[in-house]
Amino acid sequence: MDLQTLTYIVVGLSFALYIGIAIWSKASSTGEFYVAGKGVHPVANGMATAADWMSAASFISMAGLIAFLGYGGSVYLMGWTGGYVLLAMLLAPYLRKYGKFTVPEFIGDRYYSKTARLVAVVCLIFISFTYVAGQMRGVGIVFSRFLEVDLITGLVVGMGIVFVYAVLGGMKGITYTQVAQYVVLIIAYTVPAVFIAFNLTGNPIPQIAFGSVITAADSPHQGEYLLHALNDIVTDLGFIEYTDGGKSIIDMFAITLALMVGTAGLPHVIVRFFTVPRVRDARSSAGFALLFIALLYTVAPSVGAMARYNLTTTVQTGEVGSPDGNLAYENRPAWMERWEATGLLSFEDKNNDGRIQYYNDKSTKPGFLPQAEEWGWEGNELQVDRDIMVLANPEIARLPNWVIALVAAGGIAAALSTAAGLLLVISSGISHDLLKGTITPGISEKSELLAGRIAIAVAILVAGYLGYNPPGFVAQVVAFAFGLAASSLFPVILMGIFWKKMNREGAIAGMLTGLVFTMGYIILYKGVFIEPVIANTPDNWLFGISPEGIGAVGMVLNFLVAFLVSKMTAAPPDHIQHLVEDIRTPRATAAAE
Repeated sequence: MDLQTLTYIVVGLSFALYIGIAIWSKASSTGEFYVAGKGVHPVANGMATAADWMSAASFISMAGLIAFLGYGGSVYLMGWTGGYVLLAMLLAPYLRKYGKFTVPEFIGDRYYSKTARLVAVVCLIFISFTYVAGQMRGVGIVFSRFLEVDLITGLVVGMGIVFVYAVLGGMKGITYTQVAQYVVLIIAYTVPAVFIAFNLTGNPIPQIAFGSVITAADSPHQGEYLLHALNDIVTDLGFIEYTDGGKSIIDMFAITLALMVGTAGLPHVIVRFFTVPRVRDARSSAGFALLFIALLYTVAPSVGAMARYNLTTTVQTGEVGSPDGNLAYENRPAWMERWEATGLLSFEDKNNDGRIQYYNDKSTKPGFLPQAEEWGWEGNELQVDRDIMVLANPEIARLPNWVIALVAAGGIAAALSTAAGLLLVISSGISHDLLKGTITPGISEKSELLAGRIAIAVAILVAGYLGYNPPGFVAQVVAFAFGLAASSLFPVILMGIFWKKMNREGAIAGMLTGLVFTMGYIILYKGVFIEPVIANTPDNWLFGISPEGIGAVGMVLNFLVAFLVSKMTAAPPDHIQHLVEDIRTPRATAAAE
């Protein structure tokens, strides 16, 4: 069976499964719509959390980042997993014990202020729409390649699928859909990795193959360790060593911290811990989620390294600099032609020799650029979108068509699962926190449920537009969302739980300071609907910290402003201080049970 037909069948079956689950689990109350009736088993919730978490950034983009950044890409691995330790220890059980539907609702009650709740909703919307832009881009990339449609068509189809199961099922439908999506995406990620690891090193365990010797008979580096061979070939082409971070220590620290703290502050992740029956289930859910996430995250470094090796050796077929050492364009493999059709891979023959020169034409390696000119090279001729690496890897490695179709289904599952969770958070922020909590408190449950579904529909349209016009590649856009979460919501949630003297004035001032600073910094260097104001280069960054890591600075400013303002203004009322003490008491309340 040809790849196109097989892809339609596999993806179509997965869609039928998701929609079937949505119909089976249709929400009939606001409790089921927002928090799945608080009846989800911790293991199922851990699996759903993992799917909600392992978005297009994890499935599609993270290994691509690692492939091109090498060791420097480890900040994403460390940051995106470390946050679950903070969640399990510092936030999840306390928020579940409080027992509300949403993060803004907790902030509004804890800080006895509708204004604080409203500011939290604004932060939530900024975070969620920034995050969902990356997911919708992931949907478009997968569809544009594997279903052979243009990006807009792919986005429309993806938006339609999300609309059906998010609007019908709410959190209840999304939870059980995400359990199915986790199974799909983890199989789709690990099966190709096992194939490629075995073909390249003879070891089917990707985590071990990563540090193994290349045994493939057709490899020019047979007998060498994979990472050593990769270091040699990329440095010969003017790139930095694969095992070199390529980032300053302060930037790596800031990005890791922003991603870690941002994880613990993301509303669509936090709300998952409101869906379990008991307080202790919230903590165990975080543990199960980390276990399920680790199944993919420990494979990602191997996938990234093998993808970079396979891509480079496909193009550099012989000795670097030799007349016939580069792949002739007319002999390019079929996978290159297919990805060229999407516009995510392109070739420009700058020296008119009919061969593909893929190298770092901005290299700082001493003597490399003059040497490249002697070889007749006139600039890098192959542009590769790093977001395609995981999707293209099975094709590059010439794996069976059913594996390639499975990867397509996994990529779509990863993007749709997180998009649905984010859209529900946006919906609850608008219908439950803004409409019911602030504008029309007397609204009926039926009207609130209708408003939530309308809000999801509108949010899907906005998300589709952002997916078509994102401010960067998938993982980069997602990193911005984490920075916004770290700098706006995490400090006020943490201080709201552990410092009873934290007041509404401090919370509002802190959230606004962190959000405005971080968003302003990102806009200055990355644009986001406008052209960048300042060149995005290390010598222009504040303290040498990139836009991806600036959320760490925004977080510190939030903590500092919130603390100072709280000290200079009146303490919270006594009943609020008693509430904070009760939340921290290590016993479940009747409501939580």
